[in-house]
Order: sequence, then structure tokens, then C-alpha cells
Amino acid sequence: MGWIPMAIVFGALLILIVWCISAYNKLVSFSVRVENGWAQIDVQLKKRVDLIPNLVETVKGYAAHEKSTLSEVTKWRGAAMNSKTPEEAMENNAQLSKAIFNLFATAERYPDLKANQNFLDLQAQLSEIEGKIAMSRQFYNDTAMKYNEYVMHFPSNIIAGMFHFERKKYFEVEEADRRVPQVKF
Repeated sequence: MGWIPMAIVFGALLILIVWCISAYNKLVSFSVRVENGWAQIDVQLKKRVDLIPNLVETVKGYAAHEKSTLSEVTKWRGAAMNSKTPEEAMENNAQLSKAIFNLFATAERYPDLKANQNFLDLQAQLSEIEGKIAMSRQFYNDTAMKYNEYVMHFPSNIIAGMFHFERKKYFEVEEADRRVPQVKF
């Protein structure tokens, strides 16, 4: 075999190796972005979890007999704090969101509580955090989508499969949250 065919084979092999390295590095980069997106959500979820004891204590003073609502919030707060994986955290925080919604619905029955400045401040802080969580979830979903596309596209899916890059789960709206709420006057 002459030096020209060897150079062509060597050149093709070099291009393939460079492409594999590039594809692997791009997968790592996308994966790090997804992890960063999750970390941003996690920061906001931690802030929300930290506010909840104050909120529960404030509501307890006015609505002591609403123990089931308060215990649900406490239960899901603990579950959210002890989540081991992003998927588990997503589920537990969805349940916590429902419990907080029920807590605020309960508070509507207590005019003195609704007028309490501490309660109003906590409610405003929680509302602000919920907005930040929504923005962080959007960022996470966008980065997860780009990562998932790259993991699934040919030929990068070959490298992804070789190095066990798995698709990331999205934050999704639960089916119960998709229903239009009924408003009655």
C-alpha cells in the first residue's frame, strides 16, 4: 500500500477521532448545563422550603383546627427536603405546591389571618419565589431539550450510547393542574 492511500486512511481516522472527542465534549457540556439548570431550581426550592415553617406557624395561630392541611404541608416539605434525585424532587415539590395552595385556600376562611402583615409578607415572598421557580423550570426544560436532542440525533447518539448519556426528564405540569378551575360566586 502506498503512502497516499495510507494518508487518506490516517486522515479519515483522525477526522473520526476528532469528531468523537468533539461529540463527547458537547454531550458533557450539555449535561453540565442541565445540571446547572437543576441547581438553579434547587436554590429556589430551598428558599421556598425555608419559608414554609414560618407560614405554617402563622396560619396555626389563626386556624389551629386545620391540622390536616398543616400536616400535609409539613409532610411534603419534609419529602421535598429529603429528595434524593431530581425526579423525586420534582414529584415531591409538585405535591408541596398543591399543599401550599390548599393552605392558602384555607387561609381565605380567616379574615384576620388574611389581614395579618406577617402572613401577607410570607405570601408575597412565596409568590416571588414561585415566579423564580417557574423561570428556573423553563430554563431547565430548555437546556434539557437541547441535551435530549443531541443525545437522540444521529450520529451523536452513538457516542451518547457508548458513554451512557441518558435523556433528562422535563418538569411537566401534572394532569390535575391542567384542568380549568371552577369559579363560583
